[in-house]
Amino acid sequence: MERLHVDEGKGDRMSKIVNEPKNTFPLFVKVREQLEHRALWLYLLVDEARKHGLADDAFAADAVKRCGLYQGAEIVGKSGTKSLKGLKKVLFTKSAQIVFEMKVVECTDDKLSIDFHYCPLVKAWQKQGCTDEEISRLCDLAMCGDRGIGEAHGVELDLPKTIARGDDCCAIRYVRRDGASAPRSDMR
Repeated sequence: MERLHVDEGKGDRMSKIVNEPKNTFPLFVKVREQLEHRALWLYLLVDEARKHGLADDAFAADAVKRCGLYQGAEIVGKSGTKSLKGLKKVLFTKSAQIVFEMKVVECTDDKLSIDFHYCPLVKAWQKQGCTDEEISRLCDLAMCGDRGIGEAHGVELDLPKTIARGDDCCAIRYVRRDGASAPRSDMR
């Protein structure tokens, strides 16, 4: 990825990324703004690292995954299980589903499939004038946190579709592949 930069003149370029919220209730707009701020931090950290001669892959993916591992361990502690039903209950709450315009496609102890139809992080990078390629790379870095959350639950994360690559949604698929099932939960 070439060095990220802010260029107000990029506004007229053609983007394949469509990322507009359908739900614009003021409270959810405010929550999304907080998430955008988090994405702005990632963008600026990577941009400053490049200015200092550091490649973002020298630190960013590891740092974001470390955050995900920490968050994942907290979620396992709160839910008391590595079941993906516990992950859904703690992380993908009804309010989170509204903010990200999510649809829970499937949720079992060993598989969690969610489609996100809006991404505040992508919106933040769009506001900074990032190219589609830059947005896709930043998304890959940000998803390292979700991979860490999955690892803490003993599962892998598949991303067959992402808004950042121009798809109609982010298809988040947590899957337990090792043949071992999570302890069954009574979470619904």
